[in-house]
Amino acid sequence: EVPLVESGGGSAQAGGSLRLSCEAPGFTYTSNCLGWFRQAPGKEREGVAAIYTGSGSTYYADSVKGRFTISRAQDTVYLQMNSLKPEDTAMYYCAAAWVSGWQFCNGGSWGQGTQVTVSS
Repeated sequence: EVPLVESGGGSAQAGGSLRLSCEAPGFTYTSNCLGWFRQAPGKEREGVAAIYTGSGSTYYADSVKGRFTISRAQDTVYLQMNSLKPEDTAMYYCAAAWVSGWQFCNGGSWGQGTQVTVSS
């Protein structure tokens, strides 16, 4: 099966923007939840955003609400990150899962991750 592949990570200054992409070919047919997690050094992995393929509904962590936007176009999932803060520094992972209810796409497939570093 074609793997999930993230891209778009890099370095930004506080207040700047980055746009992450996740290529998820085939997963849109086997998953009803596509989303993003992140893990900072010394921290637990946390859900950032999710989009449900059937309804288009989105779900965000309180820490990113109003700053990050998840979207989907065909087999690509995006995470637009605006007004970046140093606290956003983490490895970001794309996820695809078949879930019941409202959650951050737990229990499915994961990408390799893309690093986001926010300075000052």
